[in-house]
Amino acid sequence: MQCAWRLDGRFRAALYAVFSVLFLTGVAWLAADRLKGASSSDIWSATAPVLLTVHGGAGMLALILLGALVPVHVSPAWRRDRNRFMGVAMATITVLLIVTAYGLYYIGSDTFRLWTSDLHIGLGLVFPAVLIAHVATGRHRSSQLAQKRSQALSEPCISSRQAVVSCNRTGP
Repeated sequence: MQCAWRLDGRFRAALYAVFSVLFLTGVAWLAADRLKGASSSDIWSATAPVLLTVHGGAGMLALILLGALVPVHVSPAWRRDRNRFMGVAMATITVLLIVTAYGLYYIGSDTFRLWTSDLHIGLGLVFPAVLIAHVATGRHRSSQLAQKRSQALSEPCISSRQAVVSCNRTGP
């Protein structure tokens, strides 16, 4: 039986694919942006806008998937008090990435835009590590809960009252 907060494999694959495209196009754009001033070739100047276009499109897909993630993953996990610390870290970084992306598009001030750009880049580079930690922590805690549940089901009954409560269980 799959937990309510564990994602369907296809949905999880879509999230990982979109997050991978976001990360790879962001890192590639960062490299192209740095190289376009250092190289006499126009290839980097031509590549950077294409990478930003793909990055922005993937960001829009990510917003759709993140919106779907709230009722099927975030809310059930929050209600069951599962992986809250890493969940809050994921949500915080995600919201900050969204806000800084919006700021990069709409902020007119060069000072704020530079600050927003640096923050967006830093958060984007940290995001995969936080995502991996979130998934690993969630899986670890789920396996611990499954072990505890399994042990509780295999314990012998002590009294007749407990026999009705714990020994007649057919599942978790």
